[in-house]
Amino acid sequence: MKITDIKQQVKRQGRYSLYVDGKYSFSLSESELMKSGIRIGREYTEGELEELLQTAVLDKANMRALDYLSRRPRSEWELRDYLKRKDYDSPTIDIILNKLSDYGYIDDVKFAQAWINSRRMLKPTSLRRLRQELMQKHVSKENIEAALETDEGDEKSALKELISKKRQQTRYQDEQKLIAYVLRQGFNYSDVKAVLAETDEN
Repeated sequence: MKITDIKQQVKRQGRYSLYVDGKYSFSLSESELMKSGIRIGREYTEGELEELLQTAVLDKANMRALDYLSRRPRSEWELRDYLKRKDYDSPTIDIILNKLSDYGYIDDVKFAQAWINSRRMLKPTSLRRLRQELMQKHVSKENIEAALETDEGDEKSALKELISKKRQQTRYQDEQKLIAYVLRQGFNYSDVKAVLAETDEN
């Protein structure tokens, strides 16, 4: 079996389509193509070609994973789930995740830190809500707590800011509605009452 053509893909720059005996067979990234030493006219046995096809599967899975990570940081579980939905088997997924982890692209503590910082910038958020959101991403409790150790946010300050913002809205002039809303955001009832009493005094 002979490599009869190598064409750069139009839609994906840096990726190449390879043709075996005149028919499209698989694609590789530019780096993997250079590493493999494949060239037009080179012949391969069936076993050698099968190895190249396996390399192509891993190469494409890696490309998809990097593209997915480029949109925003992901937890390990999110990336594993994404690759499952792309129909990759467990051994392939494990290889990709281990590779990305070695390069530092997957790190659940760093992911959790980035998530916390992002949520803090968007709006005042309780620690309970942050923990719940990260658990939904299947980040372990240990990694969540490790990330929270670096969090410079203050629960009481976040609560004060949230109450101040909500009090500017007509519907939350009713204190019971305001309390109910803030509790749904994961803040502690005693803290809510304390902050309300403190702001009422001022």
